[in-house]
Amino acid sequence: MNLLYKKLTIKIPMHVDLINEYLQSAAEMIGQRSQAEIDYDNAVLEFLESGGDIKAAVRAANQKYPKDALEPGQDQWQDMAERYEYIAEHKRILKKLDMKG
Repeated sequence: MNLLYKKLTIKIPMHVDLINEYLQSAAEMIGQRSQAEIDYDNAVLEFLESGGDIKAAVRAANQKYPKDALEPGQDQWQDMAERYEYIAEHKRILKKLDMKG
């Protein structure tokens, strides 16, 4: 997790330059996503927020969005869990900034 990300997760005065720097960094980390990919990611996040683990969350999202189903290999689950943790925190930050994510 980068220092800028950590700065934004604690309560400090927000400055436009810092916000823009964070948003650029987040865009690079998350990448460009289609609306279908965003919907799929939101389904994974919804399941994770209800207490499920990443494997169960992906299975649930795969059932909801079979055309966008992911089939990660055994060695990809940890990276996938970290990615969704990052996306979830990013969405919380955007909510604090009163921005849509």
